Amino acid sequence: MPERFVDLLRHGDVEGGACFRGERDDPLSPLGWEQMRHATAGIGSPGWTRIIASPARRCADFARELSAARGLPLTLADDWRERAFGDWEGVPLDAIPSDQLQRFWDDPAGYTPPRAEPFADFRARVLAIWQTLLGQRDAHTLLITHGGVIRVLVAEVLCMADAGLLLLEVPHACLTRLRIYPPPGRPSLIAHGTIE
Repeated sequence: MPERFVDLLRHGDVEGGACFRGERDDPLSPLGWEQMRHATAGIGSPGWTRIIASPARRCADFARELSAARGLPLTLADDWRERAFGDWEGVPLDAIPSDQLQRFWDDPAGYTPPRAEPFADFRARVLAIWQTLLGQRDAHTLLITHGGVIRVLVAEVLCMADAGLLLLEVPHACLTRLRIYPPPGRPSLIAHGTIE
């Protein structure tokens, strides 16, 4: 089996401003659409062979546009969704009690916001569907998803400790490329932030 590639693309800027947004289904802002189009414009032939996306509108709406424009098959899969933030959903950072927010920054894997998805459950969900993707044979997959998902995947590839996840910056429309070697090889990181 030849080597393959998976590109990870975080959604662009979202309507509703900066806040904890996991299950909240806000659409891309006009800036977000521009960011996504710019991030994908330079990827030419042979390019992607398939698109997979989170069903959240901030991912799926652009995925549908790109799929139609490039004539690529599209799959929406619920397990690629962002971590659910419970009582913090839609809440700006400055409105969260500072002691709780500090606990989250200090220990993002160990501290669970009130009624949020525990990090261990989120990580297990993402890594399970990642294993499914690794078992497929597409030459070059584009996965349009969320910052938390991308952090988990990059940390897995680089064998990073969970405590360092928030130190990995994943800005809006950030594009990351992974090389998938045939077994027994391990995936590797080629680029993070931009791809020429």
